[in-house]
Amino acid sequence: MPATALRLQDATMQIATLIEVSMQQKEYQPMPTPDEAYAAAEKLKDGGKLEEAVAALEEVIAGHPDFALAHSAISAWCTRLERHEKAVEHARRVCELEPNEPFSFTALSVACMKAGKIPEAEDALARARMMQG
Repeated sequence: MPATALRLQDATMQIATLIEVSMQQKEYQPMPTPDEAYAAAEKLKDGGKLEEAVAALEEVIAGHPDFALAHSAISAWCTRLERHEKAVEHARRVCELEPNEPFSFTALSVACMKAGKIPEAEDALARARMMQG
């Protein structure tokens, strides 16, 4: 085997050994599930850290864009923070994800009212009522 190949093989083995030792020194912690991350965000909210709770859920939906519960919470929490446009954006997403859920449209109506989007609020409320019979 040529000298260059031996040096490359030695370097590869040294790197593998370093990685193995490094992994043994660090405790492996799996990523939280979306539900676990949601629960952690709720604890932040309950502890008065609403800004941090919203940021935590934004990270969750970055990896799980179809997690309706997170979008719903972000919408409600952004309403409390008076970030009405963001609240409407997330409420709309909940309606896309759960088109047969009347509460989703009721929540969209509230978010739209707070944002001054009265025609959209009225439409969402009418749709919710229509679903309820």
